[in-house]
Order: sequence, then structure tokens, then C-alpha cells
Amino acid sequence: MTEDIRSVASRVIYANQWIRVREHDIEYADGSTGVFAVVEKNDFAVVLPYADGGFWLVQQYRFPIGRREWEFPQGGWPHGRSGTAQELAAAELLEETGLRASLFKHLGTLNSAPGYASNSFDVFLATGLTEGAPQREATEADMVHAWFSEDAVHAMIGNGEFRDSNCLAALTLLHLRASR
Repeated sequence: MTEDIRSVASRVIYANQWIRVREHDIEYADGSTGVFAVVEKNDFAVVLPYADGGFWLVQQYRFPIGRREWEFPQGGWPHGRSGTAQELAAAELLEETGLRASLFKHLGTLNSAPGYASNSFDVFLATGLTEGAPQREATEADMVHAWFSEDAVHAMIGNGEFRDSNCLAALTLLHLRASR
């Protein structure tokens, strides 16, 4: 299989501990040229903590969009740490909600934003939950968590209170698995 777009030169134009932006000089299959920027981020996990007919969600302020958002627990390994996707899911669940799960079911792996980013995320359903104290990072100090019935989460989606596209895709995977 040939590439439809080929990188002929590449350079990092920005980097910090969370992301790197790489700019490519590209050539299309027809010979025309252009420039393409790619955001390089680590892969992450999205966790759907399910109990008693509903989900545990987290809410925090999201600076890029200027408002607080309800989401499923999610995140990537901090700089210098690594492990399996399931270990990451367990770590994020504990960190953000204080919950521990006796069972993690891998629902699938999705691309985060393939039009401009290189990362993907693993989706896990977490069940058999035990409550405890969150172990949030300093950047998550404003985070809260709460339980919502599945119907309430669906209503939140419908009225625009739950808008994170990765979380919506994760919930869709769960619904697709349940309907089979």
C-alpha cells in the first residue's frame, strides 16, 4: 500500500511535558506539496465506572473551552511513568474518583482526533466498584465526582451538559457491546 501523503521533512515546532507539535513538509500522491502539523500526545484511557444503573462522572474546569465539563474519568500516564492500558485505567479511576474496580472490561481502542493528533485511547467498563478517597493531582484540585443514573447521563448529552467527544464515543462502544 502506498501512502497518499508523504512527509519529506519534519521538525518539532513546540514541545512541553504533555504535547509535542511536529510540522511536516508533505507531498501528495499527485506530486503537489503542502504543510501539515501533527499534535503528538501520549495515548490515554477513558473509564466508564458503572454501578447501580448509572455512572460515576467527574467535572472539572477545561481551560481551552472556558467552562466546567462533566466527563468520564480519563487520562494518560504522567511523565516518567508507564504501564498497561488497564493499569492506566485503574490509576485514573482511583486518582479522579477514589473508586477501585474489581473488574475492567476492555471495550475497544479509538483514535482521539486523527485529523490532527497521533494518539489513541483505550475504553474500559469498570464494575464491582468500591469507594475511597480520590488521589487527585494538583492540576485536578477543582475536580468533583458524582453518580448519575444512565438516563440522567443520556439527558445530559441531549441538553449539552455532557459534550466530551471521547467520552461520547466510549459510551457508544458500551452501548454497541450491550446490544449484541
